[in-house]
Amino acid sequence: MSTNCIDRKPTKNRLEDRLWILLFGITIFLGAFLLFQVQPVIGKLILPWFGGSPGVWTTCMLVFQCLLFAGYAYAHCLVAHLRLKAQVLLHCGLLLAAVAMLPIAPEETWKPQSGASPQWNIIVLLLAHVGAPYFLLSATGPLLQSWLAQSRLIDKPYRLYSLSNIGSMLALLSFPFGVEIWMSSSQQATAWSSAFVVYGLLCGLGALGIGFLAKQNSSSRTDESTSAVANTPIQQPREPETIPNAWISWLLYAMLPSMMLLATTNQVCQDTAVIPFLWIAPLALYLLSFILTFESERWYSRRPTIQLAAISYLALYGLKLLGWKTHLSVEIALYFVGLFMVCMVCHGELYRSRPGANRLTHFYLTISLGGALGGLFVGFAAPLLFRGFYEFPLALLGSTMLFLETYLRSSTTWKLRVPQQLKLGLAMGIPSAAVMWLTFWNATANQQLVAKRNFYGVLSVTDGRDLSGSRPMRKLVHGRVVHGSQFLEESMRSAPSTYYTPSSGIGKTLHLLRDRPLNVGVVGLGAGTLATYGRAGDRYRFYEINPDVIGFAKEHFTFLSDSQAEVELVLGDARLELEREAPQNFDILVLDAFSGDAIPVHLLTEQAMQIYCRHLKDDGVLAIHISYLYFDLQAVVRGLADSKGFAWDVIEGTAQASPDAYDSKWAVLSKDARIVESFGAKGSDRGAMENREKSRKVKWTDDQSNLFQVLKGIW
Repeated sequence: MSTNCIDRKPTKNRLEDRLWILLFGITIFLGAFLLFQVQPVIGKLILPWFGGSPGVWTTCMLVFQCLLFAGYAYAHCLVAHLRLKAQVLLHCGLLLAAVAMLPIAPEETWKPQSGASPQWNIIVLLLAHVGAPYFLLSATGPLLQSWLAQSRLIDKPYRLYSLSNIGSMLALLSFPFGVEIWMSSSQQATAWSSAFVVYGLLCGLGALGIGFLAKQNSSSRTDESTSAVANTPIQQPREPETIPNAWISWLLYAMLPSMMLLATTNQVCQDTAVIPFLWIAPLALYLLSFILTFESERWYSRRPTIQLAAISYLALYGLKLLGWKTHLSVEIALYFVGLFMVCMVCHGELYRSRPGANRLTHFYLTISLGGALGGLFVGFAAPLLFRGFYEFPLALLGSTMLFLETYLRSSTTWKLRVPQQLKLGLAMGIPSAAVMWLTFWNATANQQLVAKRNFYGVLSVTDGRDLSGSRPMRKLVHGRVVHGSQFLEESMRSAPSTYYTPSSGIGKTLHLLRDRPLNVGVVGLGAGTLATYGRAGDRYRFYEINPDVIGFAKEHFTFLSDSQAEVELVLGDARLELEREAPQNFDILVLDAFSGDAIPVHLLTEQAMQIYCRHLKDDGVLAIHISYLYFDLQAVVRGLADSKGFAWDVIEGTAQASPDAYDSKWAVLSKDARIVESFGAKGSDRGAMENREKSRKVKWTDDQSNLFQVLKGIW
């Protein structure tokens, strides 16, 4: 490491020193704020281009963590191999180059092509637009802390790490509750780019300040007594414990929270919706644990924190293994509490084992490497190695083992008190082993025929029975949501089931328009159930973003091959494909990408509605599947209908209609009011007039959308 520390006597009470410290503090704070604000900004910008999948955010986080590691490595190399003046000149030069690459918003030409790899497209896009600024921002904390340590203006540089994490957390919390509400996505990108220019100016001013302090110190070196004081080594922080191969511990304690962060985010978004708040909340908890543990030792006490972690784990085990049915908010809270406790223990142990200031950049470099490895495991290795979301129980198991080892190591008399330690081991180890065993066992249970995992999630085909238990039935399951079922009996295999029975909204719509050959577009293939309604002369055009869905529908279900209609399959994001295609003149356009509770918001915006109108006939019908447990999309449907002058109604189907039916809710929109009114005349649960009177109106755009507006129980 470079030894070119500035030989300058500390003068704690000088106003000049305080101003320089304030400048560096503001720069570090702003750098951390921009570092984490850009994540939801760019993530939301590109989310509609890649199908609104949870994999978009996981891939973004992977890129950000790798860039963070690269930035820390850059800071470490600067401090280790270059003199202070060279560090300043190089960093300022790179900042100027990064400013020249602004703004960060990608152009339309970056939209992916059909069949292209989503992950690699996202990686290349992010590197091209935010790679350089993010790389330099990530180096801000360790680099400026090192400069301050060399200037002897501050004797506890690690506290600035807590300051940077406060800036990061404020950036995250301000996004869903302020930035996302009051600014469009394009305005967010412009504002961020402008703030980065301000950051560059502050960083340059701080670099000049370091040069000034160096020059001032050089003129005072003739004073022998001052030199003696200045050359006294900086007081190092006390290291409570000496751990052999400390960097391995740093790596593990940084890797596990990173794994837990991404695995938890994946799990929550897969079961609810891919929205910035559900990206931000776990990341904010991750940062909060850093703030608390690195601000002071009083916030982390090893034994009680590990014991609280054990309790939170038991709650997660109940959720995963016992199948507890809870409200959405309770379920999410359990995931987030478990994540926070993992982070508190791991980050608390990191702070306990921190080195002296002379190894500061090495310490941060190792932490960032651990974070990057955790991201690589969840983002790349897990989809290749596993057929299900096994990274979450693996993260639980790994942290359990590490916490148990830490707990036992902290007790000097544990060998004489086996029962107490054994209880903790049983409380944490046995449930962890149960999670692992049952998770892998479930992959082959229930007569599962095949399962695949890709960027869009886990897809499986299982054989079982219908709801009455009387007939054999095959199901296509995405995550934990059924995306189509087919009876295995020859006489029944063409019978539509689940959300698509004749009594459902889409079944009634197709029956109503059966007096003519139909040109039908369907967004979302599933098992291909709707093709069973096809007659000779009809045309059914399915849009499906997941190639495995197409493969499974062809190989394991016969709806497509048995259909009498002309069936066409289009691989790619439906919105992008429809945007590129010539008008299709659909009689009916079905939006069925909404089964379960993961909502691709980009399919329900005003811009999306414009695309649908271009492909519908003047009297065409838009049918939207809005069956949700936690979200009420009627307000959004009203916003879409009013934006283009459509009449609309909501048709509710019930499971009591037939033993193979699910409860369902379909919104039907058309410029021909007579079509919509006919549903009310045929006895739908509520007429169009009643819907118009009682429903709120929410208008979403590509730039602005807020899922809290339609969360049940809020209004």
